[in-house]
Amino acid sequence: MDVLSPVRDACAHVAESARHVRIEHPAISAYAAGLRLDAAAAPPDPAAHLIEGSREELSAFWLTLDAINFGSGWFPTLEKRPGRSGYFTVAVGVRERFHADGPWSAEELSALDPADLAATLGQDPSHELMRLYAGSLNDLGRHIRHDYGGEFTGPADSAGPSAVAFVQRLAGWECFADSSSYNGLEVPFLKRAQIAAADLDAIGVVDFRDLERLTMFADNLVPHVLRLDGILRFDPGLIERIERGELIDHGSHEEVEVRACAVHAVELIVAQRPGSRAVDVDRLLWYRGQQPRYKASPRHRCRCTAY
Repeated sequence: MDVLSPVRDACAHVAESARHVRIEHPAISAYAAGLRLDAAAAPPDPAAHLIEGSREELSAFWLTLDAINFGSGWFPTLEKRPGRSGYFTVAVGVRERFHADGPWSAEELSALDPADLAATLGQDPSHELMRLYAGSLNDLGRHIRHDYGGEFTGPADSAGPSAVAFVQRLAGWECFADSSSYNGLEVPFLKRAQIAAADLDAIGVVDFRDLERLTMFADNLVPHVLRLDGILRFDPGLIERIERGELIDHGSHEEVEVRACAVHAVELIVAQRPGSRAVDVDRLLWYRGQQPRYKASPRHRCRCTAY
């Protein structure tokens, strides 16, 4: 069994048992048929992403950014760049560092402290997220240095043509850890490890042959889009908590159900569209979530290192 089969199996189980979130199964077929999966995806933003360079530079950038691609529960408290979301505020800071001084080496990442990182990202060094980001990058640096001799291309090259094998490698690292428990069942979402595989493939660092094995990247935006589009239905009490800005505890039944039901709903959508992939559905819905209609309605916030 590959590392992603348990993701699918566990999410299907949670979706079947869920009490706070449910999938509107009758709506799946028409919704899937209406998705413009053939439309060109938005290219990476060159002001926020490194899109040119050597394989080593590109690998370093995307692994560094994906190792800290979390913290949405804290984003309302960050100092945002003008016109930028929390994610893009962080991404721009990392991109500017790479442009000005080049990548952090694995050794530098392993010793990076919250104050230095906060200066790079333009944030308060006492902000809790700076400590969590620094800890994640420290772990990334240690793994790249000890496991791959300081080469950021190492994880992808060692996985060969398999995104699943790549995710398997990152899944055991603290900086990419993402698993919850639901009534005693382990639910390994592996959101950021899967995003890293998709990012490295999209930017041309690798050519993975099994991207169809990736699941949706379980966050708080795609479930929000699926709810507003009528594919997910949340319990009224959960909606009230979200709309008044109450934080949803990481690992709570409600939070696990939101993520798991979204993953399973995307699997059902893909099943209705032969030849489609969850990674493409995720990308389309994530960019749809940038539209004013979706921005105008609150999505759930959870303070965790998963997303």
